[in-house]
Amino acid sequence: MSCDLWYWPGIQGRGEFVRLALEGGGIAYRDRAREEGAEALLDDMETRQDRTPFAPPYLDCDGLVIAQVANILMYLGERHGLAPSSIADRLWLNQIQLTITDLVAEVHDVHHPVATGDYYEDQKPEAERTAAQFRNERLPKFLTYFEDALNGADWLVDHRWTYADTSLFQLFEGLRYMFPQRMVTLEPNYPGLVALHGRVAALPGIRAYLKSDRRLAFNEDGIFRHYPELDAA
Repeated sequence: MSCDLWYWPGIQGRGEFVRLALEGGGIAYRDRAREEGAEALLDDMETRQDRTPFAPPYLDCDGLVIAQVANILMYLGERHGLAPSSIADRLWLNQIQLTITDLVAEVHDVHHPVATGDYYEDQKPEAERTAAQFRNERLPKFLTYFEDALNGADWLVDHRWTYADTSLFQLFEGLRYMFPQRMVTLEPNYPGLVALHGRVAALPGIRAYLKSDRRLAFNEDGIFRHYPELDAA
């Protein structure tokens, strides 16, 4: 049975964390808004009743409608074998994913520190101050946590990849795009994360996806945006 993924069609955004798990796991899905457009997404949300998603991404799969990235990935992990069977391990992976969610929210706030509904150009001075603090304080703190979570292993848990590994891959990809200078400086401090990124990229499903036209390029409409004035070594 194919799952329906609903997310904004022109960006990677938060939907990409879900796509990578689906692609890596060989799970059949349709990217509905990319097939039918943003209006179809809005129409689908409008027609849903009872336990509705607050916002995309959401997954319509196996008779369930599941929203929130960490929630979707927890479901895929349990239902499609992208997480171990131990409850302790599953909770650990969810903890890592929720921490990634926290970091993604801070990434977004770098370029929109005042108001989400305002243009970046209307809040550039505040964004530059926020970016400096993020680069120098918050980003190393998060990356150190994830490096420690690996604990020298190839994967986060159970000697095989899980959805949290693909999410760390996407996080690294986005940060490299958003802060190329800063990441060149920081990456030598995180050899485990760098190696994990390479292992995820080499997974057959991920490798094929990255070479396909389904993998959109990062752009300045998404979460990870490259504004040169916000980057520094």
